[in-house]
Amino acid sequence: MAKRIMILGALGQIGTELTEALRKMYGSESVLATDIRASEETQEGPFALLDACDKRALGELVDAFRPDEIYHLVAMLSANAEKTPVKGWDLNMDSLFHVLELAREKKVDKVFWPSSIAAFGPASPKDPCPQNTYMDPSTVYGISKLSGELWCRYYHDQYGVDVRSVRYPGLISWKGEPGGGTTDYAVEIFHEALRSNAYTSFIDRDTRLPMMYMSDALSATLKIMEVPAEKVKIRTAYNIGAISFTPGELAEAIRLVRPGFQLRVAPDFRDAIAQSWPAVLDDLPARMDWGHDPKFGLHEMVRDMLTNISAHS
Repeated sequence: MAKRIMILGALGQIGTELTEALRKMYGSESVLATDIRASEETQEGPFALLDACDKRALGELVDAFRPDEIYHLVAMLSANAEKTPVKGWDLNMDSLFHVLELAREKKVDKVFWPSSIAAFGPASPKDPCPQNTYMDPSTVYGISKLSGELWCRYYHDQYGVDVRSVRYPGLISWKGEPGGGTTDYAVEIFHEALRSNAYTSFIDRDTRLPMMYMSDALSATLKIMEVPAEKVKIRTAYNIGAISFTPGELAEAIRLVRPGFQLRVAPDFRDAIAQSWPAVLDDLPARMDWGHDPKFGLHEMVRDMLTNISAHS
């Protein structure tokens, strides 16, 4: 019998491409995509409208589809959550509790839930930031991620729920739209480079952040979910790294492909958030435990982004 997979938040930046990847692996009919809204992208396989904060509706869908695995990607990201803190907390935490409880009650084999570099804070080491260190997140999003990591470990230790998690850095993709995160500048900049050969960044020129191309993020996500449970030794969330750069360094790399590209900066509240996060992640445990192995460096990512956005616009 084919593995059955349910994805919550399937139309977000990660969910869009993860749904496509999982359907290629397991067949379209084996992967149920859900979201609070619908779009044309939902027509490639089974889809259900779902508010992940509605535990009854979620439970009914789990009973009907009987998934072996749930990928829980629903979240309000850092910049948006700072505008509506209570709403951000409720969405991020209530939906996670519902998934954990249903996984416990209905014996779902595995759950994937993403954490983030936002779980770190101003007092966390910056370069590199270790797997295990002091964590003092300063945003609603980060607080919810650190809390979620601890709840995931609790459900694993107390109830045997096989929850697996990674701390995503900023994610860059030519397919998905930015979702209201602090690292969105690193996607917007490519669209503006092709549109006007100039971009005004809301992150300061020299603010360094860990980043990852989406194909590497998908590879890490699928790898950690595919390995035997005994290889997953960390039940909060693994650091996963790839590349780290500043807006200034990214602009220089774009300029090699788009001569004359101009970067301007107008830092806003998101720059303060970014400066509270690590600049580089130490991800040795992820590499040793289950084979995290990113492929894209800065220049490879820049060329691929510009080529694909240009071809699909």
